[in-house]
Amino acid sequence: MSDPSSFRSRALRWFLYAVVAAVLAFATWHFGFSSKPERPRYPQPAWAGTEYPLRVPVRTVAAKLEALPVYLKAIGSVTPLNTVTVKPQVDGQLLRVVFEEGQRVKQGDLLAEIDPAPYRIRLAQAEGQLRQNVARLESARSDLERIRNLYTQNLVTQQQLDIQQALVAEREGAVAADQAEVDDARLQLAYTRVEAPLSGRVGLRRVDAGNLVRQNDANGIVVLSQIRPISVTFTIPEVELASVVEPFRAGEPLVVEAWNRNETAILATGLLKTLDNQIDPATGTLRLKAEFTNDDERLFPNQFVNVRMRVRTIEDALVIPSAAVQFGSRGTYVYIVDENNKATIRDVILGPVSGTQQAITKGLQPGDAVVLEGLDRLREGSNVVISNETAPSSSAPTAAIPAAAP
Repeated sequence: MSDPSSFRSRALRWFLYAVVAAVLAFATWHFGFSSKPERPRYPQPAWAGTEYPLRVPVRTVAAKLEALPVYLKAIGSVTPLNTVTVKPQVDGQLLRVVFEEGQRVKQGDLLAEIDPAPYRIRLAQAEGQLRQNVARLESARSDLERIRNLYTQNLVTQQQLDIQQALVAEREGAVAADQAEVDDARLQLAYTRVEAPLSGRVGLRRVDAGNLVRQNDANGIVVLSQIRPISVTFTIPEVELASVVEPFRAGEPLVVEAWNRNETAILATGLLKTLDNQIDPATGTLRLKAEFTNDDERLFPNQFVNVRMRVRTIEDALVIPSAAVQFGSRGTYVYIVDENNKATIRDVILGPVSGTQQAITKGLQPGDAVVLEGLDRLREGSNVVISNETAPSSSAPTAAIPAAAP
């Protein structure tokens, strides 16, 4: 038989276990689920109000109707209208370089000079040969005139007349050849003056005075680029072709803006000049070229720029800042503040975007107060306080403001 005292001891021990478990369960329920969190004990900002949970401060902006320009964006490359590598057209010693590196020159300005002495001598030789043959030609023509007179008097034969006529023709050919030699020599002499073929800006010189230069020198003397005006080439996707081709063929001026790499400033504004005649099958894009006056020369050859081309303008578009649009599993939506100062989710359908402005085609009405800042702590039905002006600073801590319950 079991000892009665041992049985009572085990029963008492199990009873104590049950009491402890019941106390722990009650404490867990009371403190974890039943009790409400205490209000913050530190002072709160005036805009937070006195009710709990605290209101969420937000900044709003009204949806409004305005004209919205629609742009196509692309990466463009600045290209000079003309680029010329100025090369010597005759061989010889480079006597002097007239231009300064980076100088702006006009068409016809002297850039460099090659030693002209050998070409002056050649010209003099060609002119002497020409004068010699001209004298022979005049003598032959005089003889021909006398033979013709004698032929009319039957004092010379037809054969003698024909021989003299052939001699005159031969001398005329020699004079023509000599004249061509003179013209060529004069042209070669003119080529010793290296002149600017167009107006533009020269780069760094590639040869110094005193060096021998040749016609087949690939490097040339200097590179000259026409940068006023200047062009920018860029591409657009095939799907945007109609939005560009239709107004372009109708004669509408399409404004093109060249922005810096960070898209913080406009470098220049120009017009679309031309379109390529075929789409690149490898990329599905079409090349376009815009022209800029570039009077301030802010566009530099081979510079990469961000291009914005305005293709149309939407009148009376309902717009809000792009930063107010939220994206989630439900699609695109915004928070608006109703007349009871509560946040409400509104599903929207987006239209074109222009810079920081987003067009809304469905879901909003003009004047709706759309939340722009304070979105991270908003939920459907959150109590909010509109603080469109900067709240005054407070020495009391405010970092512990709890987020509104979802």
